[in-house]
Amino acid sequence: MMLRKAAVLVAIVFATLTTAASAQVYVRVGPPPPRYEAPPPPPYRHAAWDPGHWRWAGGRYVWVPGHYVRGRGHWATGHWAQGPRGWYWVPGRWM
Repeated sequence: MMLRKAAVLVAIVFATLTTAASAQVYVRVGPPPPRYEAPPPPPYRHAAWDPGHWRWAGGRYVWVPGHYVRGRGHWATGHWAQGPRGWYWVPGRWM
């Protein structure tokens, strides 16, 4: 019985997080130019550097430092794109 309750709770949390993460935010003003960060040596095999980027939070852009991501293939870095409704963030992904 406890295992079933735990599974339901995990499903609810997952659904909430994926719904919140997929909500697109549009910003009227484009981001500032990116800051340059020299990546440190990779901490493990199959690490790809995800450079820092600007995130929209609290009505302004906030810098998010770069970090390594684990995976295989080619890492496509996230970026800001401009559309008819304004600027929006396109997350990075493995290709």
